[in-house]
Amino acid sequence: MNDDKIRLDKWLWAARFYKTRAIARQAIDGGKVRCEGIRTKPGKIVEVGMKIRLQQGDRERTVIVAGARNDRRPAPEAQLLYRETEESIRQREEFAAARKSQPEHWPPASRPSKKQRREIRKFKQE
Repeated sequence: MNDDKIRLDKWLWAARFYKTRAIARQAIDGGKVRCEGIRTKPGKIVEVGMKIRLQQGDRERTVIVAGARNDRRPAPEAQLLYRETEESIRQREEFAAARKSQPEHWPPASRPSKKQRREIRKFKQE
């Protein structure tokens, strides 16, 4: 069921970028979604070939609309609604590699074991 006219918030939901339409609407209102480089409203009509840049947390994507659906379908079908630009893919991969190359400075917080507590007490008493 392809539709000619579909709202931006509904398209983002159908393409599975956001879990609900309300979250998609908040992202659009918050300036996290731009159409053709311009901040837009949730009711903007999506057209095939439109360039959309969206930011989700620390991830940023630039996609080109390839189709429009009025309903939410499984992920493999939803991925047919857009095509990610080569530059966007390259930037995401570089960001992921940079993030993985940075060491974690702090180990996860946990309580000391019985042995570690004994060592702490021994250290404090001396």
